[in-house]
Amino acid sequence: MAQRRVVVHGRVQGVGFRVSLAGEARREGVTGWVRNRRDGTVEAMLCGGDEAVAALIDWARRGPPGARVDRVEVELGSGDFPHFAQLPTA
Repeated sequence: MAQRRVVVHGRVQGVGFRVSLAGEARREGVTGWVRNRRDGTVEAMLCGGDEAVAALIDWARRGPPGARVDRVEVELGSGDFPHFAQLPTA
């Protein structure tokens, strides 16, 4: 089981990044959450199988059409989540 906290930098707000990431997470069977941050980044907590979490991180490096991903920070995460949620901006 992999748990990763991801912060995505670039043009990632206002382009459907959160909705698209949530959809990809559900398709991969990954639980956790995603939210916009006031600094213009998108933050996510990803929990699931090693391959599924790695695939989602790879997707985050590209993002949906219209996004421009400059950098993705990945660190160990923690928590237990029953599903994948879109959270309010923090």
